[in-house]
Amino acid sequence: MRFAEEVRYLVLAAQLEGRRQLARQLRPLGLTPSQAEVLRVLADYAPLTLNGLGQLLVCESGSSPSRLVDRMVTRDLVERQPSATDGRQVELTLTPAGSALATRVAEVENVMYAAIDAAATHDASDGLDFLRAFVSGSPAGDALSRRQERDTSPVEGGKS
Repeated sequence: MRFAEEVRYLVLAAQLEGRRQLARQLRPLGLTPSQAEVLRVLADYAPLTLNGLGQLLVCESGSSPSRLVDRMVTRDLVERQPSATDGRQVELTLTPAGSALATRVAEVENVMYAAIDAAATHDASDGLDFLRAFVSGSPAGDALSRRQERDTSPVEGGKS
């Protein structure tokens, strides 16, 4: 197997396994991994417009998260409010139930991150640099970059 092929399949396998494990841990909360990401992004950056939320999501990168948000509004996890600065925009925030669930999602994520940390038995910075370069310029890579730069770059439709 050539290097590029192995990298491709290792990344795919890691992504699928990580999503499977996360989905299993989120099932008792009644959430999908995509819904959990919306909760966490809104917990960290709200209020956000739908466009602003879409710019920060990796799970829905390059597309509008409107259907995802609609389901979460129906479940009383997310609420839409008219923007205080632009009457044409709607801002998304968490409801109290959504905020409580976001806290539980963070706990699930922390367990997963501890397992990932434990699996990293050596300095993985070269691997991270490779993955950053690999996804650079892609919709998902750009969404992740915007989240990492949140303190220095304003996000359209939300906090900087």
